[in-house]
Amino acid sequence: MTSLRPVGNLTLLLAAFFSLLLPMLAATPARADLRVCNQTSKTVSIALGYRADRGWQSEGWWVAAPSSCTTVFKGDLNSRFYYLFAADDLSGGAWDGKVFMCTQDQTFTILGVEDCLARGYERTGFFEVDTENRNDWTLQLTENAITDPRVPKNQ
Repeated sequence: MTSLRPVGNLTLLLAAFFSLLLPMLAATPARADLRVCNQTSKTVSIALGYRADRGWQSEGWWVAAPSSCTTVFKGDLNSRFYYLFAADDLSGGAWDGKVFMCTQDQTFTILGVEDCLARGYERTGFFEVDTENRNDWTLQLTENAITDPRVPKNQ
């Protein structure tokens, strides 16, 4: 026959701790962002383009130090496609593409992608990022390429 023992203070303390901690952990929302990781040895400036409620919008600049990540869009990704431009401002290299959006040298948020030059902006080629309709996406910039997380590293 098993006899009942008094519950120790430590057991009560642990039970109280976990009863408070577990509901907080369950209520913590999952992180859903668009992140860019700079796997190069240079500091990189990043601009983002996407379709917003009011139309096409471009924003910049985020700065990613070597071997670090930066969040360029916070929250759930509501679109499948986002567009990025990244540049090594010191040596002049860039990750660019064929989708043109407006940028400028200073920090910016620009609505619209047409007539960039006539509106006093630069016309910059962005590359497309297909997030596969996921809420969260991380892209790796490397010395020679953009690493797509959908492609196995052994290929």
